[in-house]
Amino acid sequence: MFTIEHEFDATVVTLIDEGSPNLVADIAVNAFDDCVTLEQEDPVTERLQRVTFSMRQIRDLAAALDLPEGSYRLRNRP
Repeated sequence: MFTIEHEFDATVVTLIDEGSPNLVADIAVNAFDDCVTLEQEDPVTERLQRVTFSMRQIRDLAAALDLPEGSYRLRNRP
């Protein structure tokens, strides 16, 4: 299950784990103009953990999901 919310400066997608006996904490994906962050509470420390991706890293991640194992560099087309 997931939710989508549009806030003042970001679109927030929350991924909610459900249906398995070993549920993990929700993951919030915050899409800003210049970066994307992933946030999840650490169940051991009860602290919010955040990972920040540049827009280029998000582009590379999206491409990587459809490619076989290997090393790649995306190039801009003229």
